[in-house]
Amino acid sequence: MRKKPVIIGIGELLWDVLPTGKKAGGAPVNFAYHASRGGAESYAISAVGNDSFGDEILQEIQGIGIGYLIERVDYPTGTVLVKLKAGIPDYTIIEGVAWDYIPLTEEMKQLAKRADAVCFGTLAQRSEISRETIQALLSYVPEDAYRILDVNIRQHYYSKEIIESSLRKCNVFKINDDELLLMKELFHVEGTNDTDVCLKFVETFSLKFLILTAGAEYSTIYTRDEVSHIKTPRVEVVDTVGAGDSFTGAFISSILQGKTLAEAHQTAVDKAAFVCTRAGAWV
Repeated sequence: MRKKPVIIGIGELLWDVLPTGKKAGGAPVNFAYHASRGGAESYAISAVGNDSFGDEILQEIQGIGIGYLIERVDYPTGTVLVKLKAGIPDYTIIEGVAWDYIPLTEEMKQLAKRADAVCFGTLAQRSEISRETIQALLSYVPEDAYRILDVNIRQHYYSKEIIESSLRKCNVFKINDDELLLMKELFHVEGTNDTDVCLKFVETFSLKFLILTAGAEYSTIYTRDEVSHIKTPRVEVVDTVGAGDSFTGAFISSILQGKTLAEAHQTAVDKAAFVCTRAGAWV
């Protein structure tokens, strides 16, 4: 019997404060949740405050059935103000919060040593403490594991230096079409079309997969030898919060369980489309 793959999401854990109320979220945790729905043994690594929001979010995590290593720190639990325009979220991210201060623990190191995949982003690397924790944790992950950079550009919380150092530590790169334009500009990548640009990133950074999502239009997954392209199905969108994270979580858990690129891609597309028909990221 094939063992369940061990998958980690490390980074921001927060309350998305939506017009309809607050919902727990954060890209790495969303990823871990959806990977668990695909059959993985999933863990969230983050930090919350010693406050009522922290108590509540831990109850939420316990309720969705994933593992977690979440430290309590002396900073407020993270919140993000979310405004929706035709279902598309616009974020205002609060600074100086708990997930900016994720400590590296011995338990985290031991978990990393048995990981089959770990997902991280640039947002949680905006602060020095969490950045050092994330980069140190990656050093404990087995060489053949998937190290997924979901670049997740938000507001001004990124730099070319952090993106480049993260690219050199990852072997799977997840971006959307807007982020691809930014990457092309930041790294001065020439190409007559998206495929040329994406394959240059695959080659330059020795990527196993580059995942490009383009919202309601399409998604494409690139490897050195193969390209999978699927048009996005038409659905009644409630909101797109967590859709990209669900795509990545479903894709990686599928690949780890032996699906082909095309099969894993289709599973990811179907999962993300479903998430768009529900409010919030954990559905």
